[in-house]
Amino acid sequence: MTIANMITILRFLLVPGVIYALLIGRTDWAFAGFLIAGISDAIDGFVARHFNQRSVLGSYLDPMADKLLLVSVFVMLGIMGELPLWLVIAAVSRDALIICAVVLSTVIGNPVAMKPLFVSKANTAVQIVLAAFVLAELAFQTHHGSVRMGLILLSGLLTVTSAAAYLVEWLRHMNGYGESETPHN
Repeated sequence: MTIANMITILRFLLVPGVIYALLIGRTDWAFAGFLIAGISDAIDGFVARHFNQRSVLGSYLDPMADKLLLVSVFVMLGIMGELPLWLVIAAVSRDALIICAVVLSTVIGNPVAMKPLFVSKANTAVQIVLAAFVLAELAFQTHHGSVRMGLILLSGLLTVTSAAAYLVEWLRHMNGYGESETPHN
């Protein structure tokens, strides 16, 4: 257990706090928790790289912590009416479909390597900016509708594009796998 992994685990523990803060209407606490999670993500990455603490466990934990926080905040903001439900459904469905494709590939003996695509990194970055922006608007009681709408539309476009890109990559990976085998009845 490295220091970088302990920081990542602390990020997991922030998720219920951020969600609870949103549930009780303390958007300032939720925004602060979201910022702390973002800062801790940068710190654990720095520690892992500069102090030679990269680990297999960390390579799984870090993106899981990020996704758990982001998906949880997106769902809560959707429930609160601060993000459109179509965007929340698209974002959550994209992540679920990627997980299902990876699991299916592994179960049938043709595991697919997990490598983030550029469009996926851009998608995640825009989703993080959107979540932070909306949380900041709520915490500071401001409203910048045109900026929020631009981020929502960009996030939606990148979510769909990213899902399509992963689907194409997965289909290429799976193309022809098992075609010569006799199906079991």
